[in-house]
Amino acid sequence: MAWRGLAAEFLQVPAVTRAYTAACVLTTAAVQLELLSPFQLYFNPHLVLRKFQVWRLVTNFLFFGPLGFSFFFNMLFVFRYCRMLEEGFFRGRKADFVFMFLFGGVLMTLLGLLGSLFFLGQALTAMLVYVWSRRSPRVRVNFFGLLTFQAPFLPWALVGFSLLLGNSILVDLLGSAGPGLWTVEGGLGIPRLSPGIAVGHIYYFLEDVFPNQPGGKRLLLTPRFLSAWAPPHRKLLLDAPEEDPNYLPLPEEQPGPLQQ
Repeated sequence: MAWRGLAAEFLQVPAVTRAYTAACVLTTAAVQLELLSPFQLYFNPHLVLRKFQVWRLVTNFLFFGPLGFSFFFNMLFVFRYCRMLEEGFFRGRKADFVFMFLFGGVLMTLLGLLGSLFFLGQALTAMLVYVWSRRSPRVRVNFFGLLTFQAPFLPWALVGFSLLLGNSILVDLLGSAGPGLWTVEGGLGIPRLSPGIAVGHIYYFLEDVFPNQPGGKRLLLTPRFLSAWAPPHRKLLLDAPEEDPNYLPLPEEQPGPLQQ
């Protein structure tokens, strides 16, 4: 049956990408069915600290607005770039990939405290796009069939396109204005970069740039409980599978045109 084929195809998706995408879709479905309200999901430091509603630290990354063009476009970005990172640069390194999510989530939450940000899923998506683009400098991106440029320009092209649509640069920089304004946050489906570019650059600098500088070293060390192996060769939370000698890189990982 068709649904079995789709299920089998979905199970072929890497674990972290599959889990995060499924969580976003299920959260949105629950809101659409009125099982949940966005007001139960948004980031509110007062409710987290005073009422111990700690789930808000996670759920604010899972809601991208009601079902519609904006939601599906955001899911396309999440699925595409999360999968390319996990199958490419983080292949066999699920623990490091999860740690990147945790690192980005913590920094964005701190920015949320300072800037009154309520939903940070699009910022997390922007971080994924930024990290992928900086690690794919030779890949050429076809931007909606209008422009073709090198991947590192993709986040800035998204900012420019958002401005052309009439979205405020202040909203781009500061994020959502409130839990009732997710349609403004989502615009026409272009991921709001908000703190995503900043956090993505911090991760890229600490992980890829600083360790290669004279006197530099790697500062972002994946915690042992996330590591695939630890003495005495005991499997922990995330176990990396053995490398497949027949693995062929995705077309997106190779130089050449890439359809956006």
